[in-house]
Amino acid sequence: MAVEERSAEPGTDVLVRKVDSHLTAVRAGLAGPELELAERLAHVLRELVASTARASAADRGRVRAAVHFFVLRRESRGRLLSVRSLAAAQRVVNRVVLQLGRPDLLVDTRRDRATREAAPVSDDPADDLADAEVAAR
Repeated sequence: MAVEERSAEPGTDVLVRKVDSHLTAVRAGLAGPELELAERLAHVLRELVASTARASAADRGRVRAAVHFFVLRRESRGRLLSVRSLAAAQRVVNRVVLQLGRPDLLVDTRRDRATREAAPVSDDPADDLADAEVAAR
């Protein structure tokens, strides 16, 4: 009997399916910037799941918690996901992204991007970290 080797750890497929099915459900009730934010959060969560498949249990646990926070709509009403829930999920995902040392995956809103693009550029890495911490709040 041939055994198929899997490249991902057990559980990663489940997390990605949870993110994908939640995003599919959310697409029915959201539009515009809220939908864009939900799609960016889903993209980052998929990337985190894949990149931490062979990481420590603590890192995988952080990602799993962020996925569950995104998927479980505690503040929702019916099928619609409230903006507040997406903002809370954004803060949680950004916190996990920074804890895992992946500031390249920070999820920002259009307003955050416009502010950052208008801000003067600094060569000091400490300024970049401070900006990332502010964006995560």
